[in-house]
Amino acid sequence: MLEGARRTAHFRVVIVDGKLRHVLKEIKEGNEKTKWKDTVPYAYWKGNPFVTPTRKDLMKCNVTEKDDWNTHLCIQVLYYIFINSLSTNYSSQRHNLYVVYVFWTQDWDQESSQGYKKSNLGDQCTHRYHVPKIYVEGWAWSVSEKYILACDSTTLYVRSGFHDFFVRGMVPLEHYWPIRDNSKCRSLKFAVEWGNNNTDKAQAIGEAGSKFIHEDMDMDYIYDYMFHLLNEYAKLQRFKPTIPPNAVEYCPETMTCGVDGTQKRFMEDSLVKSPSDSNPCTLPPPYEPNNLQDFLEKKANSTRQVETWEDQYWENKKRGQL
Repeated sequence: MLEGARRTAHFRVVIVDGKLRHVLKEIKEGNEKTKWKDTVPYAYWKGNPFVTPTRKDLMKCNVTEKDDWNTHLCIQVLYYIFINSLSTNYSSQRHNLYVVYVFWTQDWDQESSQGYKKSNLGDQCTHRYHVPKIYVEGWAWSVSEKYILACDSTTLYVRSGFHDFFVRGMVPLEHYWPIRDNSKCRSLKFAVEWGNNNTDKAQAIGEAGSKFIHEDMDMDYIYDYMFHLLNEYAKLQRFKPTIPPNAVEYCPETMTCGVDGTQKRFMEDSLVKSPSDSNPCTLPPPYEPNNLQDFLEKKANSTRQVETWEDQYWENKKRGQL
């Protein structure tokens, strides 16, 4: 969704290549392995918390003997750092579950040599809520966002300062559940409690987010989007691009010559072997200001609704009514 553009802008074109098709197929198969009602009724996050303060803050939501925030958080970093592996057993009488919480690190060199078996995205859709099943941003844009949303699990989306192009078309309570950035643990606790008490609604949110990624993010639509985006930016240019005299043309085969292994396979997977047999979709007219404002208010109101429910939940808990 193109909501607007500045006359001058820094922008990045992310080519969602053949790897996306392959991974989404694996995730879809993973969704079918576990029925939603049989998924673990906890929020799950796995990643590197040391790249940004908001991720470090997320680690405060670890389950302890004193607090259970309804989360399973796993550290996944390049090297084994100073934190030792440990586990805490927690018995939940309410769900009659025996949950083992593991706080761990991952050796990426070893994982690479073993074919990334423990990092297969298609096998990570077993939890009911993902915060990126929890989604929380890193230094900037995160490649994992679309894969997390592709799970049928309800995505618990920690408020972010960065936006992928497709997120602007997604609506809280319809495609994902919004999480406060300044009160993550309480937000996560309430989100999981609400979902476990409203399983049909939570499942519908997860499935709508997954459908959005699998269908509305079809590669043909992505290429159409890139075509129109580049054309619209080209109209803002104040000069005529020319090929420098000593420029050397790079063909796809040249680009793959210097690489091998997985990198080469992904490049070959994304190679377009023939032109499209149809024209790109027609770019719809810009939003009327009132229509755009209505859509943005709908998103803001949905987020405010969740925050109101959450505030009421904690107020009732404080009064001993829960």
